[in-house]
Amino acid sequence: MIKGKPCKVLSISVSKTGKHGHAKCNFLAVDIFTGKKLEDMVPSTHGTTVPVVKKTEWEIIDIGDEDELTLMDESGDQKTDVNLPTIPEGMDKKIREAWNEGENQVMVTVQAAVGLEQVVAFKTL
Repeated sequence: MIKGKPCKVLSISVSKTGKHGHAKCNFLAVDIFTGKKLEDMVPSTHGTTVPVVKKTEWEIIDIGDEDELTLMDESGDQKTDVNLPTIPEGMDKKIREAWNEGENQVMVTVQAAVGLEQVVAFKTL
């Protein structure tokens, strides 16, 4: 977690101990929902928080006029509180085209962390 956002760490660099005796860790990371790069520097003796990220597969049952998705998992449970993704740009149109008004079976991967959920991938079966 960097600046309250769940991130995937790209690199960690550690500086030498300074005159105050603490080495610093510089984290370069990317937000898992927006793709924005974030940077944070913390003393090496401090801990950091790690988000619990969960990915689940859902089948698209319907796509509403306001880009809301109706999804169903393998056990038949339905989910209606996820919209088509706005990031990366154009993914929403690709999912709509792949689904083709229900003619094709499309599976989406929903990523959840810190109370947020977003479609991060899709595939046509």
